[in-house]
This record gives sequence, structure tokens and C-alpha cells, in this order.
Amino acid sequence: MSSVGSDDLLAAGLDAAQVEMMSERVILVDEHDQRIGSASKSASHHLEGALHRAFSVLIFDTRGRMLMQKRAAEKITFPGVWANACCSHPLDVEDESNGFAGSINAVIRKMEQELGVEAGAVDAGDLQAMTRMLYMSRMNEQWVEKELDHIFILQKELEYAPNPKEIDELRWFSADEWRVFSAACPENGEVIAPWFQLIADNLLADWWANLDTLHGDDRIHRFGRHDLLGVAGMNEGLGDAISRCRPAVEEKIMTALSLTQVERLRKAMTHLFKGGGKRLRATLPRLVGEALGNAHEGHDDVGAALEVIHNFTLVHDDIMDDDDIRRGGPAVHIAYDQATAINAGDAMLAVGFEILAGSSAIAVDVLGDVVLAISRMVRQVSEGQQLDIAFENEEAVGSDEYLQMIEGKTAMMFQTAAHLGALLSGASSKVIQSARSWGREVGMCFQLIDDLLDVVSDDETLGKPHGSDIRQGKKTLMVLHALEQQGALADTLAGILAKGESASEQQVATAISALDELGSMTFARNIAEQHHKAAHEALSEFPLESDLSILRQLTDYQLTRLS
Repeated sequence: MSSVGSDDLLAAGLDAAQVEMMSERVILVDEHDQRIGSASKSASHHLEGALHRAFSVLIFDTRGRMLMQKRAAEKITFPGVWANACCSHPLDVEDESNGFAGSINAVIRKMEQELGVEAGAVDAGDLQAMTRMLYMSRMNEQWVEKELDHIFILQKELEYAPNPKEIDELRWFSADEWRVFSAACPENGEVIAPWFQLIADNLLADWWANLDTLHGDDRIHRFGRHDLLGVAGMNEGLGDAISRCRPAVEEKIMTALSLTQVERLRKAMTHLFKGGGKRLRATLPRLVGEALGNAHEGHDDVGAALEVIHNFTLVHDDIMDDDDIRRGGPAVHIAYDQATAINAGDAMLAVGFEILAGSSAIAVDVLGDVVLAISRMVRQVSEGQQLDIAFENEEAVGSDEYLQMIEGKTAMMFQTAAHLGALLSGASSKVIQSARSWGREVGMCFQLIDDLLDVVSDDETLGKPHGSDIRQGKKTLMVLHALEQQGALADTLAGILAKGESASEQQVATAISALDELGSMTFARNIAEQHHKAAHEALSEFPLESDLSILRQLTDYQLTRLS
């Protein structure tokens, strides 16, 4: 923990009153909210910072409007951002150190100092303790928040005389007004404080809708890291991150595939790579490594191996599923022939393990774990594919069986990529397990949304014929849900599925309409959103310092494609 002296802050031209408050001592805590010491505000917020206790108060009037403050430009940390009405820290003094009760005393003190609320206008009974959150937010390279925040709600009519050294502006918002305002940030020139953004994204809507029946809990919500807009590295988008990581992986892939001596086989093996592809799985190990702060060339080697093996499965899948188009071009068995495609897939599986064995960046003591994880992945992907094949001829297939199938066929690859990204970063077993869980949930969401995209997107967007799953009679989660319904629509759908490739464009459109009218699309999307939520929860178990921006964007990727 690094500290910066008052003289240094004053010399930097910072406000004297704000500098004086930076010497106040706050309560240092562990991630379970247990006191472990104290430090000055300056030391706990400077450079790497230290985890400390804080509080946030959400103030509503009797009309249900929420009060927000724009922090003064003179504030040393997070100046000029919009935050909840009152937020600060319990101090390391006797009457503010005792959990929620101590934080309530700090709230009452700070409401008078910041908001000008007269002493005695608010008492402990007015404040509803709601919950706690653990988060980190970096303002810039110098200043950071690492806080275990006690969150309160106050609904009461009060008089306010804001301290201009603390607050530039107070503004009341109805729920609709807040939605409009927050959706326009930061394009409207306004920025929302990261801690309040986390509250708004995760907790606010339910509280706001139930102000008359609020009940708190003793949970600690792990919301992870959410830096202020404009911090170096935080404005990078998922596409930019993948584009940045992709060249190193693709170079390794093409170098490994070029070792194949037979020209026709080599061309068949490289066919799909030359056809493009997003390279989500290929770059995922490095993206996880970067989030955990320790990415290296070994992540690229694993990513290259996984991508080659993934494409091996695609070559064989297209043959088994009788798909002629892949990534907008002819599948390998169409561009060449079926026998060559099978042989190319077999060779690609071998090349994937060659990349691993030849890596000088994967430590010997973890290489066995890497090989075992990928071997298990290949087996489980094959098991998932076999279930997929079997479902085409089975009448009694349930939702659980379908979810088991896509867990092996799709989610296992994401799970393995995330697992190995954490393993190669030297993460603890707990973090590795969280990475595995995140990868699995992302993969499940990915496949469920991919099924939906097959019936709601056009051929150009998909890179394959629209409605191809219907023509192949695939029993997706949507289809299984629809076929369980009674009536003419379900019967019509079953009849079209039975036609297979002979189904006309109009019949495919009719089948898609039936899926919509039977609520099956909504059902599948709801299940996908459950996995999406679980993925974000898994990310919250990463270390507090983890830079999760890109991984959160990846988690949201498929849902944004559907919207």
C-alpha cells in the first residue's frame, strides 16, 4: 500500500479542504468485511490501494424520485461524475467501526457535511440497510477504489443545502427519467460513477419498484472490477481485443499446418482458416490470461491448438450433418471430397497436439494437465456429437438431454479454453474453477443463442442457409419445447421437420412462425439468459484486481447479436 503526502497533493494544486480529508483514517477489511486495520484515505486509494469499508446511500422522496449528486470538480477522486446522493467512508473511530450500525453513524455525519441536512433530521431508524457489495474501480493510474460498500436506502422528505466543495449539482430523477439519462451517458457528456453503475445494473430496479416493502440482506455481492470510462485499456472493445490477439495465434496455426507435405491435404487442412472465423476460442486463453494479469506466449500456443482442434470438429461435423456451406463458403468435403475432408480432420487433430508438445512457453510441470484437459475436451465433444446424431432418430428427447449434448459439443471447448487460460496464468485452484464455470456458462449461452440465430437471422449474417436446423430436422431446445405442446401448430411443425431437405422456403417460414407462436423462442432465450447470468456470477469470483472488461463483453456477445 502506497501513500502520498499532503504536501504533494497541495503542490499538485488540489483543494486544501479535500487534501485535509484525505488524511482521515478509514477501516481496512478483508473480503468478508472483517476489520484488519486502518489507513489514511490517501493510502487506501493511492496506486494499488487497499480494501476498505465504505457506504452508499440511495435517497428517495415520498413521490418515489431518486436523488443524485454530481461530485464537485474539486474532489480528488472521481470528480465531476454522477453518483448516489451520499457516499463516503466510516472512519476508524469508536462509533463508526461497528458494522452496519457504525456505517449508519457515518451516514448521518456525512449527510450533514455533504448535503447540509440538519443534525437530527435523520436518525438510525430512517435508514434501511439493504446489502453489501465488493468492487474495485480505477480512476486512473494514481487513484483507485477498492471497497466493501454498505448500501442503505433512505426515503424521507428533507431539506438540502449541498456543500459546494463536495457537490456541484443535485438532481431528482423518476425511474423513467433515470433510464433516459443513464442510457445517454457518456455521449451526453455526463459520466456515472462506477460504483453506482454497478448498483444500477444489479440491484436498483428491484428496489425502486418495491420501495414500500424493502427488505435487506447480509450478502456481500462480488461485482468485481469496473473502471471509470477513459482509463487506459478500458475502452478496448471485444472485436479490437480479438483482432489484437488473433495474428499471433494465426501465425502459429499456419506454421504448424504448413508442415504437412502433401499439397492437397495441406490445402484441405487450411481451407476453413482461409475462410475467416471470429477466433473466439483461439484468443480466449490469452484474454483470460490478460484479465488475470499474466498472459504469455503459452496462451497463444494453447489457443492455436484449440482452434486447430475446433476446426477439425467442424470439418467432420459438416460431413455428418450434411452441411455444404461453412463461413459463407463451401465446406471442406464440398471444396475437395469427403475422403480428403475426413483425412484432413484427422491430421488437424494430430497437429493440435503437436503445437502443445512443441511449445517452449508451456511449463513442463503443467503440460500434462494441459494435454489431459484438451484430451478430455475432444472426448466430450465427440460424446456430444454422438448424442446429436442419435437425437435425429429418437422420438423421446427431453430438454435435459439436449442441454447435456450441447454441454459436450459446444460448452466444453469454451470451458477448456478458459480453464487453461487461468491455469497458465498461475491462478489458484479456486480461480481456475471459476474460469471453468464461466467458460461453460458462456458456451451454453453461445449455443442456445446460435440456435435462435438460425431462425431469426439471414443467410449473409449466418454464413450458412437460414433455417438449416429445421431442414435437417434438428431437435434444438426450441423444437423440443414446441413439440411438447398440443395442437395444430405443434403438429404442423412436426410435419415440416419430417420433410427434411425437401421442405420448401415457405414451409421453413411456417415452422419458424410456429416456434414463435408456441413461445418456444422465448423459452430458449430465457434459458440462455439464465446461463448468461451465471457466467457473470462466475466472473465475480475472479480476484478483485482482475480486468474483466473484455470477458464481460464476450459474455454479452451472443445476446447482443440477437438483440
